[in-house]
Amino acid sequence: MKKLTDAAVAILSAAALTLAGSAAVVPALNAPADYAYAVDDGNDDWLHAKGSRLYDSAGNEVWLTGANWFGLNCTENFPHGLWSADVDTLLSGVADHGINIIRFPISTELLISWMNGKPYSCTGLNPKNTDGYKFNPDFCHDDGSEMNSMEVFDVIMKKCKKYGIKAFIDVHSPASHNSGHNYELWYYEKSSKVADDMATIKEKEGDTGAEVSWQDWIDATTWLAKKYANDDTLLAYDLKNEPHGKRGYTGTSCPTDIAKWDESTDLNNWKYSAEECAKSILKVNPHALILIEGIEQYPKTEKGYTFDTPDIFNAPADQSPWYGAWWGGNLRGVKDHPVNLGSDTLNAQIVYSPHDYGPSVYAQSWFEKDFTTQTLLDDYWYDTWAYIEDKDIAPLLIGEWGGHMDGGKNQKWMELLRDYMINNHINHTFWCLNPNSGDTGGLLNATFSEWDDEKYSLMEKALWQTQKSGKYIGLDHQTALGKNGISLNDFYSNYSASEGSNLDGGTVGGGKVINADTPKTEPATTQAPVTTTTVATTAKEEVVTTVTTEEQRPADTTGVLPLKTVYGDATLDGKVTLADSLAILQFIANEDKYPLSREAQNNADCYNPGDGITANDSVAVQMLDTKQIDSLPVVLK
Repeated sequence: MKKLTDAAVAILSAAALTLAGSAAVVPALNAPADYAYAVDDGNDDWLHAKGSRLYDSAGNEVWLTGANWFGLNCTENFPHGLWSADVDTLLSGVADHGINIIRFPISTELLISWMNGKPYSCTGLNPKNTDGYKFNPDFCHDDGSEMNSMEVFDVIMKKCKKYGIKAFIDVHSPASHNSGHNYELWYYEKSSKVADDMATIKEKEGDTGAEVSWQDWIDATTWLAKKYANDDTLLAYDLKNEPHGKRGYTGTSCPTDIAKWDESTDLNNWKYSAEECAKSILKVNPHALILIEGIEQYPKTEKGYTFDTPDIFNAPADQSPWYGAWWGGNLRGVKDHPVNLGSDTLNAQIVYSPHDYGPSVYAQSWFEKDFTTQTLLDDYWYDTWAYIEDKDIAPLLIGEWGGHMDGGKNQKWMELLRDYMINNHINHTFWCLNPNSGDTGGLLNATFSEWDDEKYSLMEKALWQTQKSGKYIGLDHQTALGKNGISLNDFYSNYSASEGSNLDGGTVGGGKVINADTPKTEPATTQAPVTTTTVATTAKEEVVTTVTTEEQRPADTTGVLPLKTVYGDATLDGKVTLADSLAILQFIANEDKYPLSREAQNNADCYNPGDGITANDSVAVQMLDTKQIDSLPVVLK
C-alpha cells in the first residue's frame, strides 16, 4: 500500500483543528504504520490560476478584494497605527468591513534581519501587559518585554487567521525607508543617484551601510516563503513594488538604473529578475501566488524601438519612441515577453499586478478630457494592462488604487475603475487603510480606530459579497470573514447557487458545491438499475462485492426525488477527491458548523453503505485517491 500523497496529507492537515477536542477517531482500515496524518490546518486555502481567474484547490473561483496596510517597509518596522489602535479591534474591524485580504508592504532590509536571526526591534509600538495597564498585550513576552518585529508580524498573521483574513507581502523597497518607494530597482545599483540612501542597510541594529544586493532580495523573500510554507494565511508574494525609471534622452544603451522588460539576463531586467525570484519561492512553497508588477516605460517595439532607444525631449505621444505609465503600471511587455517559469504548473501561480491612480496623484494625459470607461480603456488601460484579463492570459490584481474624495475627477476615476474591476473579475487591494498616506489619504482616521464612511462606501461595492444578503465572502474555507461575512465553504454550500455574488457584475452558481437541503417537490421518478462494481482491497478484513440495485436507496415516498448516489462525492462536485475526505471529517467533528445536505450525506456513506457516516468513509476516499482501491463503495460481506 502507498503512503498518502502530499495532497492527502494537506487535506487531513486542514481537518486537524476541526477534529481537535472532538470524540472523532480516524481508524486506519488495517493500513500499515506509514499511513500517517499531519497536524496542521494551514494548507487548504492555497490558490492557483487558470486563464484570467483564480481558483481554490477544489476548482471554485475566488476573488481577492482587499486593502493595503503599510509600515513594515518603514523605519518603525511594524504596520502603522498600532501605536494607538488595538490590533484585535483594528483587524476585526477590517474583517467586519469585508476586506478579505491585506497587502503588507515590507522592506528587504527588514526581511534580511529576520533571515539572519537578528530581527529589528519596533520603534514606537510600546505595548504593555501589566496588572495596572494593558495595551496590545499580545505583542509582549510573558515577562512583559516587547516582541521584536518578526514576532509582531507572526502575531498579526495569527490574528488574520482568527478573523478569516488572508495576507500577502509586497517587497516595497530595498532599505527600511519611509520614502523607499521612490527607488527604481529591487537591489543596490551603483549608478543610481539615490542608491546609497535607499538601497543600503539603514538600521543601527543591522550591518549599517551594507548594500542590499540582487541575491539578498531573492534570498530574503524566499526565506519568508519557506517560513510560511505551511500556513496559507500568507497566500502570495508581490515581488517588488513599482519598478520604474525612464530611459532618458542621451546615450546608445539602456541605463542600468531603470527597470526594463526584455529577454536579457541583465539584473535590471524586471522580467528576468521576477522569474528568478519566483522560481526560488516556488521551490520552497509551490502553492504560493506570485504577483508581478509592471514597469514605467516600454518601447514601441512595433516600430523597432528597444530599451536602448533614447527618448525625444518634449515629443508628442504619437512621436515618442516610448509608452508611459504609472510606476509599476506598464505591463505591455507581457505581450512580447510573457513571464515564463518553465512549466504550466509554475506559471499557474502567476498574477500580474499593475498599479493605477487618478488625477489627484498626477494629472496624466488621459485625464485631460471628459473621460469615460471607454476613453480610459482606449487611451491607457487596455494596452497597458487590461488586455491581460481580456485575452485570458493571466489574472490581474490591481495592487494599489485609491485617492482623495474630491467630488470631482479623482472620485469619478475611482468609481469607473471600481466598476470595471467588478465587471471583469479583477482582484484588487485598495490603497490604503493608513490615513498617513499624503497623496491619497486612507480608509481609517488619524487614530486608526474610525472609518471614513464616504470613502469606504465607494470601495465597498468592489468587495466580494453575496448579491441579496450582502454577506462578505472570505478566502478561508473554514473561518468566516468577521461577523458580517461567511467562509468560502459556506458560500459555495449555501449561497452560490441561490443568490450568487457580485463577481463579474453579478453571477449565480459557478461553484462545485450546491445547496441541496431544500426538498424538491417534483413527482418522484424511478431510476434505472445501477450496477456498482468494486474490487478486493489489501485490507485483511474486507471482502468487497458487486452491488446491483434497482435504486441506490430504498424508495422514497415523501415526494422528494430519489437520490442519485455518487459514492464518496460529499462536496457534490461530480468528482471524488480529497476535498470530499475533508468534508466528511468536518461533518463528523461538528455537524452544525459543517453540515452536509441529504444528497451529500448519501454520497458520503461510502464505506459499508447504510451504517452511517463515520471516519471509515473519509479514509475510504483517501484510499481511492492513493489507488489502494479502484472504486467505491467499500462493502463488507
